[in-house]
Amino acid sequence: MLRRELSFLQATAINMIDMVGIGPFVTTALVAATMGSAPLALLAWCVGMSLALVDASVWSELGAKMPQAGGSYAFLRETYGRETWGRLMAFLFVWQTSFQAPLVVTSGALGFAKYIAFLTGPLNPFTAKLIGVLLIVLLVALLYRRVGDVGRISLILWTCVIAALLWIIGTGIAFGSIDQIMSGDVVQGAIGNDAIWAALGIATIPTIYSYLGYYNVCHLGAEVRDPERVIPRSMFISIIGIGVLYLAMQAAIYAILPVAEVAASPFVVSTLINTVHGPVAAQFATGLVLIVAIASLFSVILGYTRIPYAAAKDGLFFSVFGREHPTKNFPHISLLVLGGVAILFTLTLELGDAIKSIITMRVFTQFVAQAVGLMLLRKRVGAKAMPWRMWLYPVPVLLTIVGWVWIFSSAKPLQQQLGFAAPIIGVAVYLILAKKQHTWPFAQHSSKD
Repeated sequence: MLRRELSFLQATAINMIDMVGIGPFVTTALVAATMGSAPLALLAWCVGMSLALVDASVWSELGAKMPQAGGSYAFLRETYGRETWGRLMAFLFVWQTSFQAPLVVTSGALGFAKYIAFLTGPLNPFTAKLIGVLLIVLLVALLYRRVGDVGRISLILWTCVIAALLWIIGTGIAFGSIDQIMSGDVVQGAIGNDAIWAALGIATIPTIYSYLGYYNVCHLGAEVRDPERVIPRSMFISIIGIGVLYLAMQAAIYAILPVAEVAASPFVVSTLINTVHGPVAAQFATGLVLIVAIASLFSVILGYTRIPYAAAKDGLFFSVFGREHPTKNFPHISLLVLGGVAILFTLTLELGDAIKSIITMRVFTQFVAQAVGLMLLRKRVGAKAMPWRMWLYPVPVLLTIVGWVWIFSSAKPLQQQLGFAAPIIGVAVYLILAKKQHTWPFAQHSSKD
């Protein structure tokens, strides 16, 4: 049985290190190139934080009500009806997670290998992939232990995350200029120069990608102490804290570097530190960024291993994933399989292929689905049955749905097609399995949902 060993501080640290991976260090240039100016780029980061905050209201209500392993899996199963539509919705979530989770790990590992080239010089493709594989193996080894030990490791890694961001921010304060941010410099050819709304939708995709992970505590709900209080608090503090650091980091970068240079740099942080402190400091900063990337993947793998574990316990996924380590009480089979699939993807995919469908695959089967599920649950049990309640319900829920659909509509057509295809194929697979197992909708159930 999973143990409730994660404190508020540990849960918040796990959330934060999940959020701050290699993402903001490689997406900064993408946002600058799309928006075209420093003020508009900062706006895109604010919009990403705003979407994360309203979505966290949905996660908080569901997480406080159902502090179980698996997060969205448990939410979808219960809100849509455990023995009816909830079986399908939960299956679809696990279905997309079985592909999307290893892709997230792969994108981080390949991003790590790409960024490390600042220290090593250009790498051939095989060497870069090998570095990514070795990183995944290292992380699986670190996670192969009790969650209490994992929580303590997360605090150490969290310190590195905060140190990296504070160094960048401090550099901007000491050597930057607000006039540089407001200089009016633009990136030639940027979408934001002519169509701000369209550019904002496109640029918010990488910014919200950089915020993802604010809900990781919900995946570990069965292992959190006092979950009704800790889960909501850890999410909102994580988003606000990281959001402030992100905005300060972006302001620090634009206070020193022209927006065109930011847009063109593959190593923005290294370029910044090199400009101010020289190459030795830039190499140290790059090393710190890589540690941050390791810390984030550490947290990502930890959270995702609990999803197929929870599904297997409920009979909605292969039973082997429900096995726990005989002495250390963690889902070791789920951890090993996720790591193995991520290694396979790392060896066979390129970074762009791994990341371009991560968000669109999740919009309808996770984010929108559980927002609708919360409204169904509220209607069924009443607001008083919710241990934690959002302000101004249902406004945050509706804003969440509109925000994610807007993000989806801003993606490229191929990404949208993958986002539609994944759940359609998942429904077909579910129906085949349900007919074989004589479960809903091919069997009658007496339970009431």
